[in-house]
Amino acid sequence: MSMSSNHNAKPEPDQLLVELARYASREEVGSDEARDTARLCLLDSLGCALLALRYPECAKLLGPVVPGTIVPGGAKVPGTPYQLDPVAAAFNIGCMIRWLDYNDTWLAAEWGHPSDNIGGILAAADYRSRTNIQAGQQPLTMRNVLTAMIKAHEIQGVLALENSFNQVGLDHVLLVKIASTAVVTHLLGGSEADIAAALSNAWLDGHPLRAYRHAPNTGSRKSWAAGDATSRAVRLAMLTMQGEMGYPSALSAGGWGFNDVLFQGRMPALARPLECYVMEHILFKLSYPAEFHGQTAVECAVQLHPLVIERLEQIDRITLVTQSAALRIIDKQGPLHNPADRDHCLQYMVAVALLHGTLHADHYEAAAASDPRIDALRNKMATTESLPYSQDYLDPAKRSVANAIRISFKDGSQDLFVEVEYPVGHRRRRAEGIPLLHEKFSANLRAVLPERRAERIERCCRVRQQLEEMTVPAFVDLFIP
Repeated sequence: MSMSSNHNAKPEPDQLLVELARYASREEVGSDEARDTARLCLLDSLGCALLALRYPECAKLLGPVVPGTIVPGGAKVPGTPYQLDPVAAAFNIGCMIRWLDYNDTWLAAEWGHPSDNIGGILAAADYRSRTNIQAGQQPLTMRNVLTAMIKAHEIQGVLALENSFNQVGLDHVLLVKIASTAVVTHLLGGSEADIAAALSNAWLDGHPLRAYRHAPNTGSRKSWAAGDATSRAVRLAMLTMQGEMGYPSALSAGGWGFNDVLFQGRMPALARPLECYVMEHILFKLSYPAEFHGQTAVECAVQLHPLVIERLEQIDRITLVTQSAALRIIDKQGPLHNPADRDHCLQYMVAVALLHGTLHADHYEAAAASDPRIDALRNKMATTESLPYSQDYLDPAKRSVANAIRISFKDGSQDLFVEVEYPVGHRRRRAEGIPLLHEKFSANLRAVLPERRAERIERCCRVRQQLEEMTVPAFVDLFIP
């Protein structure tokens, strides 16, 4: 680490700040495919948020920081009676979307969930719209929200392509903070210079460590970390809009900047021009609430279920063939202490799917986990890496998330083998997945809202152009009980 010069001349802004700010300040981005996918992403994410309200461990974290606080003109939280300041609302919405590990996924050198940014985007857009209305001005529309989502997905996803923050121990929600800061500052009326200033503060922030995602510390913070990141972005954007200064060499400052202190002297790089690539290629979790590196393993196990459910005692060993990323994140032995621990254990997901022919959120709760057959199957499992799987995972033309399961029996009978390369939420299976996404959204709506309200929401969201014309408050109010 080299110490910075004591010369006090202001440097030019870091090029990355300039590029991100220039992109975020664009009024229009996105192909028709990207905008259509953004609509699907919004519906899927809000459905995940509503479903999370059924779980007390999530619901207890929601509401204002000080109980009983109501903010007139504040942002509303879907599925709840809360109307909050936009920072608190962003935490609430972001926490709900991520709680069940069921929203979209992006896999690259750094993985993550770009729809985590919706917490800040929707809260900021709703807040600005309601204050605009109070001032006799026009509110934002849902077209503004979909555009902001495309931008946030692109910033987070392109930065993730070749920059592995997890390799230096930092959590991927760092990129949620960066992407949300850029697009929220724009939604609040910030200029390109404002966005660069806000981004500099986002890079200067302390960034979460990954300890809460890995044994032996896996815990529920991983379910609210994204809400924390997107809400912090709203706070930084609002400070900037109040005139707070930026720091032009926040990344490159010798000895003190992000690069030297936290990224081994390297500057995070954009692997491709910022357009709408990420939204077009985003991965949806449509069948199982499980960490995405294990989605195809669960598909394999579901296919194997009818072939093994009557032969459990005859199983000698179960070999899980996977990619290197899955081995790093969800390969786990020993006791599992909570739902967050279980939904990040490849062996647990596979065992449940072999036993039940499906996997849903309740399977991570203590009651389901008490089934002794789960650990009996886990104890028979061994994991191994397939180099082609790891290579195809990073290949931009494929982005596969392959897994395979081989089951061997004590009597020497023929092994069972199933392989799935692309999960149902992958772009290559989009036609197959869209009906499942709508079914998932419909069921999640009805988990919280009455039938008539659910039907109205589905009608309003069915056609993208119709959705885009809605004002943000009109849309959000549909989700308020």
